[in-house]
Amino acid sequence: MRIPLLAGSRLTVVDVPPDALVLSSPPPVEPITEVGAAVREALRFPLAGLSIELLATRGGRATIVVEPPALPIPGAVRDPRQEALAATVSELERVGVAAGSQTILVAGGLARKAGAAEIESLVPPELARRFRGRLEIHDVAGDLVELGKAGRVRLLVNRTLVETDLVVVVSAAESVLDGGPGALVAAGGPEALRSSTAASLLETAGSHGWRIGVELERALSTRVPVIGVSLSLNPPAVTGAFHGYPYDPRSLERIANSTIRLAFRLAPGVVRSRLLASIPREVTATAVLAGPPSVAHVEALLRAVEARATPLDEPLDVVVVGIPATTPHLPRERPNPVLAAYLGLGLALRLWRDAFPIADGGTAILLSPFDRKFPHPSQSPYRTFFNALRALGTRAATEARELAPT
Repeated sequence: MRIPLLAGSRLTVVDVPPDALVLSSPPPVEPITEVGAAVREALRFPLAGLSIELLATRGGRATIVVEPPALPIPGAVRDPRQEALAATVSELERVGVAAGSQTILVAGGLARKAGAAEIESLVPPELARRFRGRLEIHDVAGDLVELGKAGRVRLLVNRTLVETDLVVVVSAAESVLDGGPGALVAAGGPEALRSSTAASLLETAGSHGWRIGVELERALSTRVPVIGVSLSLNPPAVTGAFHGYPYDPRSLERIANSTIRLAFRLAPGVVRSRLLASIPREVTATAVLAGPPSVAHVEALLRAVEARATPLDEPLDVVVVGIPATTPHLPRERPNPVLAAYLGLGLALRLWRDAFPIADGGTAILLSPFDRKFPHPSQSPYRTFFNALRALGTRAATEARELAPT
């Protein structure tokens, strides 16, 4: 079998030995056709806790927490989270919270603050035209309110989360750190965000970030009612001429033998990047669940894992991971070496459950050009970080430098 893999903006065809194992997404699950209706039903009949009708204060205020749709990679112009947000706004109006009394809080954590393009990707045009509420972009260095501590970590949150009558978290279940209580952490302070770690992005056990998120959710719930809506998503599906990639073996052979691939190979890097970005894609939802954010999120994540998982009989000796030419955050840019390594080691190789997929002493090969380019000014800090890593060399030296007084 010949497998086309992205390596930066290049499409590299890998000849796979007969005894090799190809890990790809299973075929998409039958999607929900009416995401808005599913959201309204979930809010009326949550998995646990009270319905939104009993939690909301008629004539009161509400804060809706959303995250920039950085995951999954790649994204799509039409995202079911847009419909989920619009349906949540409408449901709040139905229970007596006017649109003008609603605040949409964009929780971007430590990432760059969302710009106009990212804001437009959050809401459908219909909602953008009629929404008369308030839109706020979270700032980790802004005016935050302390709710307590999770161990030694201070729990700080955006003021809009406590100066309201109801908090609604609308997110997709992509990992234990993204969505659900993780969205509340992303609307908090830098200390909690920096402490939000996880060996596996699909297991709550052993995840310090998950524990911080749950503690934050509990602390916030003592001040204001909190409910969450979590979506299970299908992996991004390519449409058009490349329909079926990467789960359909026929599409792999079709792309590997395509004359378009040869022309694509000869094109300049800028042209290749634009062509890749122009390939039509779609993201669909397979389930919508509501309840306390941690409850709804973990149930939606389990359903997503069940639909996307590929079981392994034994750990792998060698794994090859193709690294696409995109950053793991918004706005999408060409990744520098640090971000390319994070895509492979920090994302792809942390999407496991039960046991790490590579055997002790095994090898992980990241297929990427690792171009030492750092677009100015957005990626300039990564240049400093990259040079520091090269100078320090070892992890112990890096941690020593990090802990040294400034």
